[in-house]
Amino acid sequence: MEIKTNIWYVTLLLTIIAGYCDTVTFVAADTIFSAHVTGNFIVFAYQIVKGSDIHAWVKLLTFPVFIIAVIAGGRIALRVTNHYTILFWEGFLLVLSGLAAYLFNYFGIISEWTMYAIAMTTVFAMGLQNAFGKLYAKETHGPTTMMTGNVTQASLDLGNLLKNGFKDLEVMLSFRKQLVTIFGFLIGCFLGAVAGKSFGLGTLIFPGIAMIVCYMYHRKN
Repeated sequence: MEIKTNIWYVTLLLTIIAGYCDTVTFVAADTIFSAHVTGNFIVFAYQIVKGSDIHAWVKLLTFPVFIIAVIAGGRIALRVTNHYTILFWEGFLLVLSGLAAYLFNYFGIISEWTMYAIAMTTVFAMGLQNAFGKLYAKETHGPTTMMTGNVTQASLDLGNLLKNGFKDLEVMLSFRKQLVTIFGFLIGCFLGAVAGKSFGLGTLIFPGIAMIVCYMYHRKN
């Protein structure tokens, strides 16, 4: 029962962090999606059609960064026994990103390119979380960085529940699991929007600390 309970908590934490980071970079780093990187295709195309400057091409850089991060996550997984080691490195990079943002701002050397560097580091961190989700699918109740599949499953479950009068306990459990991922991500997006608008990229330090705490807990248990 303890393991199952941990899955609920880990799922909620990861979805909140993904939604948070995705929104913080979108709000505070030139509309870059750090978790759901395919969204950058849309932003890139929109900016090109509008006749945006060369900075629009930076959006495409998220893809090689993301790919390298996923490969790195796979390599980490081959070398460790604790699955959550990948999340430790994700947390480390997020803390590093937040600290860099505060230091750059404090010393007055913040610029577009330092902003992009911080955003790409965040993309790398989210790539590690995506790798974790693929490599250790049973550690969560579903994908934690993109919600389309979870919303689809929740919709199918809801349809079955409406048809059968909410009597199928297995379908009900599946529906509840999807709600954890969806609402966790939504909460993270809201918090990220407020934090990104009010305080900028420095707030990435908070999900980083939360991720490291998650790793430390699972290292002891």
